[in-house]
Amino acid sequence: MVKALELTVGERTVRVSHPDKVYFPERGFTKEDVVRYYLAVGAGVLRALRDRPTTLERYPDGVAGESFFQKRAPRNLPEWIPTSRITFPSGRYADEICPTELAAVAWAANLGTLTFHPWPVRRARTDHPDELRIDLDPQPGTDYEDAVRAAEELRDVLDGLGLRGWPKTSGGRGLHVYVPLAPEWTFVQVRRSAIAIARELERRAPRRVTTSWWKEERGAKIFVDYNQTARDRTIASAYSVRPRPHAPVSAPLRWSEVAAARPRDFDVATMPARFAEEGDVHADLDAHAFRLDAALELAARDEREHGLGDLPYPPDHPKMAGEPKRVQPSRAKH
Repeated sequence: MVKALELTVGERTVRVSHPDKVYFPERGFTKEDVVRYYLAVGAGVLRALRDRPTTLERYPDGVAGESFFQKRAPRNLPEWIPTSRITFPSGRYADEICPTELAAVAWAANLGTLTFHPWPVRRARTDHPDELRIDLDPQPGTDYEDAVRAAEELRDVLDGLGLRGWPKTSGGRGLHVYVPLAPEWTFVQVRRSAIAIARELERRAPRRVTTSWWKEERGAKIFVDYNQTARDRTIASAYSVRPRPHAPVSAPLRWSEVAAARPRDFDVATMPARFAEEGDVHADLDAHAFRLDAALELAARDEREHGLGDLPYPPDHPKMAGEPKRVQPSRAKH
């Protein structure tokens, strides 16, 4: 058994302990394989994480072992990895790591981090998101192909609002679409925009798309998870490894690739070759910063003309002004 190895990453030396520890028994991938995967897609994963407060989803003994989410920076954090203070809905706070160089990603991978969950903010402005993230989540009875159809409709909705999205696989059956923003709006305003976009998508495809927060009401549809834009809700970053037996990764896509792509095509073994050939297909995302004026006007019109106000927040959030009751419909009837 190899006790440790040292890797040179940029100007840093990163120690990888027990590199031959098996993390994915079904595929035989080790900790070293995961670390080297992140180095192979380094420019892409760093673009997705740079300066963002990031929660670490850690599997110290691999996908077959126990796991936990680490929001607070580990005590043994190297001095060269910066942190930023973020505030939770409860009012409590934490100092989270904010990767600024690839060595920080490798260091976290050595701790058993498989998936990186960055906030949609930068450390300089932690109360103002610079990304609107739309999660197209297939419900039982639907699959990736259904998410593709919803994404194509979503692309038209965004275009009508003067917005542009960058799609990626979730690493599971769904799709994520990111819209880069000028950091001028609050979490509440960004979430309000996401709800308006989701409702417009639902109006266009009512038999295939739902905004119902309660699972019992969703049916076999694609759920637009608007609450992924709420404070302290995060989505797996681009290029993140997902904790499933076949070691899939969340793969950035061009719109022209979305229909033909299959989530299982992208994993720890195949993504490095794609990256070497194609590079980061979302490399230009940060060069854009869209405005939410039209989306917020759509939200106002929904409320003014259709009586469509807020929707339920996640259960860990305090009760918000204008929010409907958080009561499961089947229980409310009684």
